[in-house]
Amino acid sequence: MFNKKHLALLASAGSLSLVGMATAQADTLEDTIERGAVQCGVSDGLPGFSAPDDDGNWQGIDVDVCRAVAAAVLGDADAVNYISLNAVERFTALQSGEVDVLSRNTTWTTTRDTTLGLNFTGVTFYDGQGFMVARDLGITSADELDGASICIQSGTTTELNLADYFRANDMEFNPIVFDTSEQTVGGYQAGRCDVLTSDTSQLAALRIQLDDPEASMILSEVISKEPLGPVVRQGDDLWFNIVKWSLFAMLNAEEYGVTSENVDEMTSSEDPNIARLLGQDGNYGEGMNLEADWAYNIISQVGNYAESFDRNVGMDSPLEIERGVNALWTDGGFQYAPPIR
Repeated sequence: MFNKKHLALLASAGSLSLVGMATAQADTLEDTIERGAVQCGVSDGLPGFSAPDDDGNWQGIDVDVCRAVAAAVLGDADAVNYISLNAVERFTALQSGEVDVLSRNTTWTTTRDTTLGLNFTGVTFYDGQGFMVARDLGITSADELDGASICIQSGTTTELNLADYFRANDMEFNPIVFDTSEQTVGGYQAGRCDVLTSDTSQLAALRIQLDDPEASMILSEVISKEPLGPVVRQGDDLWFNIVKWSLFAMLNAEEYGVTSENVDEMTSSEDPNIARLLGQDGNYGEGMNLEADWAYNIISQVGNYAESFDRNVGMDSPLEIERGVNALWTDGGFQYAPPIR
């Protein structure tokens, strides 16, 4: 680990500027270790991504990112404090230091990446915006939505995408705006609007919360690109690398066939990629001030990307979302992690 002894050695060698930089970069890591838990900003309740179960335990693909970071840094995937945030307050909470990482179905955009003092660390789910309508309306295409009342959540990219789509198609709509996803789906169910729009994954999650899910359908059109991923503050490259490579470790583990079930057996693998991943050939956590078993801890306690996807949003979950573009690059999808070497 990068400790005071290391700093003293650097200082004695005349590397004072490097010491200052290392100290600044290590703040989030040091604070997390001292606290004994990762402060994780999650949604206000979106099944499959971040939502508490009946026992109050947070579950979801976004939750697993924070659990992976905790496993890498603290050796304990359960060492996470979850802070529920709505779409409007999420960035302020991260900027202010209330949370260490925002893992909350958040779209990576130019403005968010360059003007808010934040860095996106990767893509956990490639998504796109769609529409959900009541089946009895007889609507089968988004082209038929001219003049519709549309429920939408404030503080999201969906507001801008919606305006762009209707303007480009010379159509009009009446926006019915809510602060939270719970209020948005509640407005739709109460008949405040004809249509509910959000990312298609969120629509799938919201649909199963309806009193009669089968009475609504998600239209086939996808009108935007919504790469969703974790976010950290700029200016702390050490923490940025930790969060980024925690996700990459899960993706690499899937590609190499390493799972939570076989990870102990895989520690004796002769495949050099697996040996490096599991800390059996060199310490590739050293550059992040982590122990050699950082990725082993993630995989053994959280699982690889496929395990997280399948149990939270995939065919083993109530959402039953197919991998599609979220498949690995080796299977024709977009998911791809740089190598550990």
